[in-house]
Amino acid sequence: MKMLTAALVLSASTLLAQTNPFFTESTLPFHAPPFDKIHDADYQPAIEEGMKQHLAEIEAIENDPAPPTFANTIEAMEKSGRLLGRVQRVFGGMSQANTNPTIQKVQSEEAQKLAAHRDAIYLNPKLFARVKAVYETRASLNPEQKHLVERTYKDFVRSGALLSDAEKEKLRALNKEQSKLTTDFRKKVLADTNASALVIDDVKELDGLPQADIDAAAEAAKSRNLAGKWVLALQNTTQQPQQTYLKNRAVRERLFRASSLRGNHGGENDTTAIVTRLAQLRAERAKLLGYPSFAAYELEENMAKGPHNAIKLMTDMVPATVEKTRGEAARMQKLAPEPLQPWDWQFYAEELRKKEYDLDEAQVRPYFEIDRVLRDGVFYAATKLYGITFKERHDLPVYQADVRVFDVIDADGKPLAIFYFDPFARSNKAGGAWTSTFVGQSKLLGTKTVNYNVENFPKPAPGQPALLTFGEVTTMFHEFGHALHGMFSNVTYPTSGGTPRDWVEFPSQFNEHWALEPSVFANYARHYKTGEPMPKELVAKLQKSRTFNQGYATAEYLEAALLDQAWHALPAAAPQQQDVDAFEQATLMAFRIHVAEVPPRYRTTYFSHIWAGGYSAAYYAYLWSEVLDDDAYYWFREHGGMTRANGQKFRDMILSRGGMEDTAEMYRAFRGRDPKVDPLLIERGLKEAPNDAAMQ
Repeated sequence: MKMLTAALVLSASTLLAQTNPFFTESTLPFHAPPFDKIHDADYQPAIEEGMKQHLAEIEAIENDPAPPTFANTIEAMEKSGRLLGRVQRVFGGMSQANTNPTIQKVQSEEAQKLAAHRDAIYLNPKLFARVKAVYETRASLNPEQKHLVERTYKDFVRSGALLSDAEKEKLRALNKEQSKLTTDFRKKVLADTNASALVIDDVKELDGLPQADIDAAAEAAKSRNLAGKWVLALQNTTQQPQQTYLKNRAVRERLFRASSLRGNHGGENDTTAIVTRLAQLRAERAKLLGYPSFAAYELEENMAKGPHNAIKLMTDMVPATVEKTRGEAARMQKLAPEPLQPWDWQFYAEELRKKEYDLDEAQVRPYFEIDRVLRDGVFYAATKLYGITFKERHDLPVYQADVRVFDVIDADGKPLAIFYFDPFARSNKAGGAWTSTFVGQSKLLGTKTVNYNVENFPKPAPGQPALLTFGEVTTMFHEFGHALHGMFSNVTYPTSGGTPRDWVEFPSQFNEHWALEPSVFANYARHYKTGEPMPKELVAKLQKSRTFNQGYATAEYLEAALLDQAWHALPAAAPQQQDVDAFEQATLMAFRIHVAEVPPRYRTTYFSHIWAGGYSAAYYAYLWSEVLDDDAYYWFREHGGMTRANGQKFRDMILSRGGMEDTAEMYRAFRGRDPKVDPLLIERGLKEAPNDAAMQ
């Protein structure tokens, strides 16, 4: 009977391996995911088997009778977990970009198991002993290997390897609960964002909204079986783009309140209990590991090295930001017949821009058709800087009909990467924009990059062009900067590809600068009907308005980033249930960044970056990286601008190196000095520009 049972189990396992596409390496180019063969039912068995295989591989490493070496310990660990990594990269992408109830159910059921799986590795004393032995003899290794060993050792220590057995058990419990709550938060935010979409009964209430947006709202209503109505779907930010155009103040207020109260109005999708508990769990975890706060723990390995430096960077900008914001509000108040409120800002900012710069957003959108922006803007800039070219392909399967796929060919004519582009908002897609990988580059594993950009641009009605705002154009350049970072990766070990949070936004924000580079802009900013370039006078107006409303943009960002720091500075002894509204108000007042008309870019209850997006205590990273990207951009200005030689240097010294070395040292090697904050202040209009020589 036992032999029969074992045979049946073996037979079932073999059958699963034959039918589940994750159990074998994809045979598609660059091992791209075979989405035409992947079914929802494949994820959970592959995750379960992936964890099982990974632990077996780890057990073989820890029980290796040979003395610990880089090859039989660190390199062996880098080679382990292939099945789990393969399914997690696809599953993680789909759970954000194309989710459904089945995927959400698997996510909920596997979250705590995956947390326990990680703990089983990083809290393994025999494995840690081998890692420690290699760490203590690392001097003989090459620089990349040495840096990897140091990083691996620190990861074990920061994951609790030095704790007692009792402390490890407590840590395991904290990690499991945190993983569950993070998954619950993500699910509730998506549900509440969809549920909070504003339903309009009378098209007259949409007066001022461009006709293409009205048509898109009608299509959104049809998709919800609300024919004869109009639906304004919500983006992930507090302020919504439709507020720029809506003349009806009551509708603007309804839209603002629907957005800003997400997760904070009771009901099944309320997230207040989740976020306050997550803050406490993280504080308890940090205390257990010997840190005064979660922020102190999280920032230790970032460029900032600790919350003090991150907070100082932000608070140093507060006085100038508040002054500029109040000046913007005063000028808008002269146009408004009633006291300015948060739901009025976008509308009167647009009115003020028309008045002061003679520039109307509706004037420029016809020049930013999405395909031309992608091909003749984003791709063109990459070709000009790095020599790479792009060719769309239609033979690879995709996970959703709107997704497009491109081959990326290097300057020497050799295949470099495969790139997926997923542009439009969907009800089953998380808000915002992001980049990730289906396959990461590694010389050890012999793999090249397969990555993707995800956006949430409003999908036009059938037959209508997808016209973007310039802010959305900038988002495309930003996300493709992330993609380039992955495509140009030239590391040996998979772990070496990862970078600190306050470095990872550097390449993406740097890439934004080329959106307004004259030669690039002239190539893509063409009218979607006539193909005519944007008139010079309109280009000049757009250039002139570049720092318009930057007080507001800086203020809403600083408010959110400082809220993040405040939540993650809470001690473990803080009460579990915090009053979210009171906490937000007190924090903004304490940092002197409270401006009544300017709400945080994200309020606590839908701040996905920090509760479910990997930016816990690290939302400041965008500003920290902006110091780097503006300073690097000024280097380009000082050395001839957008040339292939300059692009090659940036690729060789920054984009290709991942996390192979200390990032501060990496930047100094490129720039010849530490970064200066002045370019950021100048680019944001918070400081007058001196002579370029002062930047050198």
